[in-house]
Amino acid sequence: MRVEKKQDPNMELRLLRDKTGGVMSRRGVAKKRTIVPDYKYRSELITRLINNVMLKGKKTVAEKIVYDSLDIIKERTKKDPIEVFTKALENVRPLLEVRSRRVGGATYQIPIEVRSYRAESLSFRWIINFAKQRKEKGMASKLAGEILDAANKIGASVKKRENVHKMAEANKAFAHYRW
Repeated sequence: MRVEKKQDPNMELRLLRDKTGGVMSRRGVAKKRTIVPDYKYRSELITRLINNVMLKGKKTVAEKIVYDSLDIIKERTKKDPIEVFTKALENVRPLLEVRSRRVGGATYQIPIEVRSYRAESLSFRWIINFAKQRKEKGMASKLAGEILDAANKIGASVKKRENVHKMAEANKAFAHYRW
């Protein structure tokens, strides 16, 4: 058995070859790609928001939605929309979540601390999904409304975070099953 390194820049993957020359792959770890800041606000967070809003590869449509919603936020609050957005992200970001773990035939919900990148991803996802469910007209106004509600610690995305924290608190007794 001999070990080779694959020459793909995005994946660090070791390939094991058996005696017959067949490849036995192991799961590789994908490297984090660098995110280019957006052209208007020079913020990586806004770029990630745009990428999460984007559907079917239509980035210009997603950019228009996000920039319009940030303009609406600027009109309503008379503050910097980036500060309002970062405050909304902080209010929605979960600290704990529950994961299912099977132990001896029973499935337990085990509370686990959320890594920072995953916490940001969850907060983006929750804000966008709850913005889609709002009754306002146009995605830009829906997104602006949800971001403003999250910044003021009200709204569905903040409630989702509180529910996740309640689940983790309720299952705190199973924390010793953590892996």
